[in-house]
Amino acid sequence: MKLRLFIVLNLLLVSISLSRAADHPNILWLVCEDATSTWIGCYGNSETKTPNIDAFARQGFRYTHAFASAPVCAPSRSGWITGINALSLGTLPMRSRYSIPHNLIKYYPDYLRQAGYYTSNHTKTDYNIGGRPDEECWDDKVADGWRKRKPGQPFFQVINFNESHESRAFGDCLNTRHSPGEVTLFKYHPDEMGIRMNYAKYYDAVENMDTQVGKALEALDKAGLAEDTIVIFNSDHGGVMPGSKRFLFDAGIHAPLIVRIPEKFKHLWPAASPGSTVDRLVSFVDMPKTWLSLAGAEIPAVMQGHIFLGPNTEPEPPYAFSFRERMDERFDNERSVRDKHYAYIKNYMPYIIWGQHLDYLWKLLAMRTWEDAYKNHRTDAVTGRFFTTKPVEELYDMDADPDNVVNLADKPECRKTLETMRAKLREWQLSIHDSAMLPEAERLRRAEENKLTVYEMVRDPKLYDLPSYLDAADLALAKDPANKPRLLQCLQSPDSGLRYWGTVGLLMLGQADAKVQAAVKPLLDDPCGEVAAMSAWILIQSGDTAEATKALADRLQKHPLSTLFILNVLDWSHTDLGPYVSALDSLPSVGSNDDMFNDEKIMNAYLRESNGLPVPPGLKEVSEKQKEQNAVKDK
Repeated sequence: MKLRLFIVLNLLLVSISLSRAADHPNILWLVCEDATSTWIGCYGNSETKTPNIDAFARQGFRYTHAFASAPVCAPSRSGWITGINALSLGTLPMRSRYSIPHNLIKYYPDYLRQAGYYTSNHTKTDYNIGGRPDEECWDDKVADGWRKRKPGQPFFQVINFNESHESRAFGDCLNTRHSPGEVTLFKYHPDEMGIRMNYAKYYDAVENMDTQVGKALEALDKAGLAEDTIVIFNSDHGGVMPGSKRFLFDAGIHAPLIVRIPEKFKHLWPAASPGSTVDRLVSFVDMPKTWLSLAGAEIPAVMQGHIFLGPNTEPEPPYAFSFRERMDERFDNERSVRDKHYAYIKNYMPYIIWGQHLDYLWKLLAMRTWEDAYKNHRTDAVTGRFFTTKPVEELYDMDADPDNVVNLADKPECRKTLETMRAKLREWQLSIHDSAMLPEAERLRRAEENKLTVYEMVRDPKLYDLPSYLDAADLALAKDPANKPRLLQCLQSPDSGLRYWGTVGLLMLGQADAKVQAAVKPLLDDPCGEVAAMSAWILIQSGDTAEATKALADRLQKHPLSTLFILNVLDWSHTDLGPYVSALDSLPSVGSNDDMFNDEKIMNAYLRESNGLPVPPGLKEVSEKQKEQNAVKDK
């Protein structure tokens, strides 16, 4: 009797398990690195052969308006793992690993595991978050984690493909399968053989990635799991030719997204039949929430985004939002708003150029060729724009100008669209608690002083007055001499955020008069390093360099949080580095596990090399390694 009862109970458990597996689909998420949708055949590229992805698109649903939250991997993946935009989370600088309140914010695999899923990620994490090991939220890191699950247990498997990563376009660009002479260039690139060769090399890389995607799909099919598994394919952002990855142009954030849903889950189809295109706007921050919904898992209230697939589909948002901030050793601060027809970009640091020298980017032959073409007058207004300062606002007609080379922001006929998207951006910034209206070192300092994470600090209006910062930024960016009295008032504020935007506005007005110089000199000793650095730049710009030079050199000797920003100001201001040699020598010149210190080291080496100064041995290793990697035949 007991044996019969034991058998019945086991059969019942198996039945329940199989029923659960039938109700809850397996999910396989295939993620390629860096590839914009336009590199792939089914998205209209006739110069590449991606037969596996193209066939997959015919079996699934191809989304035409999917956008990354950030145009680079770590901040983008930070939003993926939490379901919270990195700009809202405080994890926005590339490779920073700032902590978040892990007691409040779990990762989406945590909820999948609670719902009974076996989870595996192969193998890239790069979540840009401190305080928790990236791998902790996963059951395993193999590519076929489904083999280790319990009988009947649904699985969620991620496979990352690095064959299309930017690094695959580094090095020798000779002997490519694609002919450099036959590739079509983006309109913003000059027609140079070095650029064409790099395109050809990256086309080869995209095709290699397609082969790996095909192998993953074949493995799923051979395991007999294809009819029980929803398969998703997309990239982690756009890229990789210069001017795409790291930037908010279409080529930097417009990602492929294809979803294949088996017949047994037909009720989840977003269109009438496989092979259809779906024009719904999808932001990357929508994905974790959607995956949890498909799995029947708990969706925490803290998650942002909109469910875009399945019975719990939420209304389509009219806009997708993205951001750009510090990229490795280089600072910037931008936001973008996308709908299905227009792209709007707001530049909060318009006084610096797009094409700042970035160590990793300059490993591309195409980037070095582009820079050489600009310096030797082989570019025009379109192909040379990358090396000029930016407008405050950009607006592009995506139907007429997919390469984003014709800025419509000043066109009267586009004023209504511009004003609408500008207003929607502000609404969004307020709703998500945009954390980058304070410069990086200052927001860290303020959070640490209050024993909070940046995420917590920016949600306290007493510590982070976002509406006032947005107003001050607009005042500064207006570049209107009539605003000078109000900008000078900002310098007197007890809030470092307002002081910072005051210095930005006064810098943008140009050569400072005696009144402005007198107002900024006391700020050379400001507790906020970025305020002090911007004040020094104002004085340097005006020819009053002595006090500014001493203040920056003294601050560098103390190696504050703002060191990297100060090094960038030395570059932006084109100042004589002679008086700074001793201060530069005092900075760390050996390796570190801290990404910020390594970025400082890279920037220190670049400043020295570009100004003809000797490079110490520790920094020289950085320089020599880069030169070795750049030693390619440019014929």
